[in-house]
Amino acid sequence: MKIEALHDFHDADFSKGWADRFEPTPERMRLFQTILQDIQDLKTENLSILELGIGPGYLADFLLEHLPNITYEGLDFSEAMLDIARERTAKYNERIHFTQADLVRDNWTTQLKKAPAVIVTTWALHDLFEKKNIANVYQAAFEILPKGGILLNGDFIKPETSTYEYEGGRIKPSEHIELLQVAGFRNCACLAKFEVSVEQPTTANNYACFKGEK
Repeated sequence: MKIEALHDFHDADFSKGWADRFEPTPERMRLFQTILQDIQDLKTENLSILELGIGPGYLADFLLEHLPNITYEGLDFSEAMLDIARERTAKYNERIHFTQADLVRDNWTTQLKKAPAVIVTTWALHDLFEKKNIANVYQAAFEILPKGGILLNGDFIKPETSTYEYEGGRIKPSEHIELLQVAGFRNCACLAKFEVSVEQPTTANNYACFKGEK
C-alpha cells in the first residue's frame, strides 16, 4: 500500500472541490493554533509573513484575523488556488499580496514583494514530491530570513516506525529536522504531531509542525 495523493491544482474545478473538502477540522485548527502561538511568542507586532503554498487561504485568513498588525504574502504555483485565496481573504486586501511561483522550477525568492520575518507553510511541501526539493526550499527560506526570523512548516509526514510506502515528499520527522539543520536553522524542533495513525494511515492524517530559527 502506498500513501499518496495526486492533485491537479491548475484545474479550477478540481481546486475548488479540493478546497471545499479540505476545510479545516478542529484537529487541523490545532495546527493553526500552534503556528499562531509561536508567532505571538516573537512579541513583534509589525511582522511580514510569507506563506509558501497558500492554497485556498485558510491559514492566511486565520492569521490575518488573529494578528491585526501583520502584512502577508501568499505564494502558490496555482492561479486557481490564488483566486480562491484572494476571495477568502478579501476583507484583508490592504494587508495581503499574492505571488504566483513554483517552489521547484522558479527562482521564487526573487519574485517576493517584501522580505519576510516569518515563513509559514501547511500541507504544501510534501507536494514537491522529493526530499531534495524540500531541502532546497528550506535552504532558500533560511537565506531570505533575517536573523531572529523563523520558519514554521506544518505538513504531512511518514511516521518514524511506519512500514508503509509513502510518496516521496512525505518524509519522517527526523528527516525534516535534519534538513532544517543542514540549511542552517538552529533550535530545530517538531512542535507537535496531529492525527497520528501508524497502523492504518490515510492520505489525510499523520502531519506535524516543525520549527527552525535563524
